[in-house]
Amino acid sequence: MFRSAFFALYLISFSWTALGVSQESPSTSGAVPPPAAAPSQHPRSVPDQLAVAEAAIASSDWKTAEATLDSWLIAHPSDARALFDAGYVADAQNRLDDAAALYHRAIVVDPKSFEAHLSLGLLLARQNKPDDARPELVAATTLDPGEAGPALKARAWRALASIDRESDPTQASTDLLEALKLTPETAADTLLAASLAERAGQSDAAAAAYRRVLDEDPKSLPASTGLAHILIVRKQYADAETLLRAALQQFPGDPTLTSQLATVLAAEDKAEALPLIQQLHAAHPADPAITRILAAVLADAGDYAGSDRLYASLLAANPVDPELLIAHGQNLVHEALFAQASTVFDKATQLDASNADGWSGLAFAASRTGHFDVTLHALAMRSRYQPENASTLFLWATAYDSLNQKQQAAAYYRRFLDVSSGKFPNQEWQARQRLQVLGK
Repeated sequence: MFRSAFFALYLISFSWTALGVSQESPSTSGAVPPPAAAPSQHPRSVPDQLAVAEAAIASSDWKTAEATLDSWLIAHPSDARALFDAGYVADAQNRLDDAAALYHRAIVVDPKSFEAHLSLGLLLARQNKPDDARPELVAATTLDPGEAGPALKARAWRALASIDRESDPTQASTDLLEALKLTPETAADTLLAASLAERAGQSDAAAAAYRRVLDEDPKSLPASTGLAHILIVRKQYADAETLLRAALQQFPGDPTLTSQLATVLAAEDKAEALPLIQQLHAAHPADPAITRILAAVLADAGDYAGSDRLYASLLAANPVDPELLIAHGQNLVHEALFAQASTVFDKATQLDASNADGWSGLAFAASRTGHFDVTLHALAMRSRYQPENASTLFLWATAYDSLNQKQQAAAYYRRFLDVSSGKFPNQEWQARQRLQVLGK
């Protein structure tokens, strides 16, 4: 009764973020080498000691470079070039806090240092500090990259696009376009453009972009998961299944692809879905995204008690998650624990008053516990967000009938019969019987 929208909604978040599989631009992922620019891009006329340090950097001799720069900076603490070089060395050795401090010192000495702003911005982005990273990257886009050239300035724009993707997709699109003015489009750009289009509700454009990537690289995992997500949301399950089975041949056991396939199989009511997601859950028992999917598949398979044990563990970690509460309440309804379900749905609607499923659940549970005034209130709230259907019309009618409000009850029984079309024979018989009684 209540769970039909689960997969289309939940896969939006899971397919992009579960288990670290994402569509991030390389500009902000760990795959990008930490330094933004090699020290050799600075002018050649440098003191001998600094030249020795930069030669060591060029050969990745970090120990020599660090020792030489430390010595130089003791005597020259305001040398912006040496500070940047030292930050570069620390960055390359994954001493990120040291690197950030050194890049910041370089910027204080030389606020127009393109390399220092860009390197600091990329480092902060890798540390998942987008609010701190963004100003540095914006600064880099306003500065002359000098010998660093347009490619590194484009990297700043791409990093901004990746950061802005979450909070401002429109701005992220603008950022990406600025990058493409400087350098040719890459596969990562196309993937980012696809995710932005999808977030903007432009699913056709997103699907086309994912397909372009797959045409160039059939083994692109993010393009496969991205396109599969669109197909799932569109309920094109057969196409999604074909795509996912082919992708899993290239990436056996991939958790995102596997979870997507399990979702598709469940939507197609195929028995293979449950063992597939159970196997994935056994491999990743602590992953909440996979646990959610298994809980939903178990509920759809009729194992409400098994499903609810999983929801109980999830709610222990996230007790104020409305979606989890609603799923828990739905299981309680199926187990005929209506009073408990009513309490759970009431909490969920207090946390998220715009969730129609929460109001539907509360209306049904309250009707089964005889709290018909609560049923009417819940139905009225639900109607703000979703249109009526046969089930809600029947609940309206029986609630009014139980409260002895005959005129309203008769009106809703008639509305129910107008739309039920023979799909609810028991309720239709009851409605006709009650209309005869109410008409006397």
